[in-house]
Amino acid sequence: MVALAVNLQLVSKLVDVDLAAAQTLLEEMGCHLQQAIDSSGRLAARIYPPLLGSGLALALRAAASTADVTLHVDVAETHDLDAASSAAAVCCLEALEHAGPGARASVALSEEGHLTFEIVDADESAEWLSDLLDRVEALDGRLTIETPEGGGTRVAGSLPWSG
Repeated sequence: MVALAVNLQLVSKLVDVDLAAAQTLLEEMGCHLQQAIDSSGRLAARIYPPLLGSGLALALRAAASTADVTLHVDVAETHDLDAASSAAAVCCLEALEHAGPGARASVALSEEGHLTFEIVDADESAEWLSDLLDRVEALDGRLTIETPEGGGTRVAGSLPWSG
């Protein structure tokens, strides 16, 4: 956004001097603006995925389908989530999105009031696992990451749930 503001100042100076250069700069700015809009939309969807408003189970199934993950869901359809449960659901959705094609996953609501998830054969990329661990711990949840000798990764999490 700062770059766009600077470029607007440049365009205002170029209009009187070099109209062709000003038009070229305006076209570049249009591309950058579209990229910023797209990035903002992706960020907003990560903060509160649009399908979450249609229900937790639907949002989980959609995330698993997009990521090519086989998913078993054992949750009641929940539409009105409080802030803590929404944050827990977003963590779970993020885990599914990063699981990697061919992974197997399960998500359930426990009788003890926790949203639990397990992903087997998850993508072993340390970056997303580290980010997920930070988010889960910030929500007073637990996350375990195991890499058995035979290969693959097992990620299991439990997050407080009040929804």
